[in-house]
Amino acid sequence: MTDLEGKVAVITGASRGAGRGIARALGDAGATVYVTGRSVREALTREDLPGTTVEDTAEQVTARGGVGIPVRCDHTVDADVAALFDRLRQEQDRLDLLVNNVWGGYENYDGADFNAPFWAQPLWRWDGMFTAGVRAHFTASRLAVPLMISQGHGLIVNTTFWDRGKYLSNLPYDLAKTAINRMAYGMALELRPHNVAAVALSPGWMRTEVVLQEYATDDVNWHTVPDLGRTESVEYIGRGVAALAADPDIMDKTGSVLTVGDLARAYGFTDVDGRQPPAYRLQHPRD
Repeated sequence: MTDLEGKVAVITGASRGAGRGIARALGDAGATVYVTGRSVREALTREDLPGTTVEDTAEQVTARGGVGIPVRCDHTVDADVAALFDRLRQEQDRLDLLVNNVWGGYENYDGADFNAPFWAQPLWRWDGMFTAGVRAHFTASRLAVPLMISQGHGLIVNTTFWDRGKYLSNLPYDLAKTAINRMAYGMALELRPHNVAAVALSPGWMRTEVVLQEYATDDVNWHTVPDLGRTESVEYIGRGVAALAADPDIMDKTGSVLTVGDLARAYGFTDVDGRQPPAYRLQHPRD
């Protein structure tokens, strides 16, 4: 069992999806986790997905042995992000792990529309991915780094999607994920003298709340849906993050784009069902 007791983490966009899975896994490891997002019980961002708020995730972290602290934060609003890190400094005065997971551009998702050529892509999708995604990762990182530098260590993980340089079929999406990967590389170069690592981490096809809803199933019965055979739980990436955070040789990986499946084999962890799904590969990539 990974031991992160005494470590402090911030997970952005953690009311549901990968962020929630990462927070839960860090709770299993005993970490103190600041769970951020816009969805709170008084103001749900997805009325059709009850129970997916920062408070719910924080309670799950605590129930698993960590300390979950919910923080309502819109990561597209600089004042919200500054307030988050001011609070962190006052309450903890340390930060061991930042996971940049918040994301935008999936609003009004439609498969056919999402895969349309770039000249048919709506500009709001670009704005969502680059403002709520790329810029939000940069903004949180620049505020987190001074705490990490002052203590002489730290880790930044940018969640991403990557398949060996393959084109991701949607140009704004491809550009945003490439920017996030390059951001990790550049941050790693500048942070290496301070013993602070930065990586990008790519999961596979996750059984998020939205995916399970789309297939009219749940976390118990998903295996009865043949189309979900290649999927992994949202906690698989969480176990990958926990393993990275506990690795005394993390500086050997700084600047890399990593995949959860490859980390599972390197560190020896499995998904919640005991399987070890391999690194996700696109079935029909356009190069």
